[in-house]
Amino acid sequence: VQLQASGGGLVQPGGSLRLSCAASGSGASLFVMGWYRQAPGKQRDLVATITAGGSANIADSVKGRFTISRDNAKNTVYLQMNSLKPEDTAVYYCNAANKLFGNYWGQGTQVTVSS
Repeated sequence: VQLQASGGGLVQPGGSLRLSCAASGSGASLFVMGWYRQAPGKQRDLVATITAGGSANIADSVKGRFTISRDNAKNTVYLQMNSLKPEDTAVYYCNAANKLFGNYWGQGTQVTVSS
């Protein structure tokens, strides 16, 4: 499975961004897909995941501001980020995970929230 992420950038506090991650390869629809983020000097943390059936898991730190969705026909997962805060600044990584088939990471995309 290959993952191609896009959509990062610089945004002012209170602004919005949408990240996209397209998965390619055999069996992509069998994976739980999601987003993690890593700020400088910190560990990589879960942001949100979503199953092929649409069950989502959202980190408390972003609940109510971020929404994860998935288009199974396109094997693409989206992260809509609203009301962004400076503490959301991080490199965001797309992930696809399946207990049988493994764990895959996309290239990171930088999100910077600053005035």
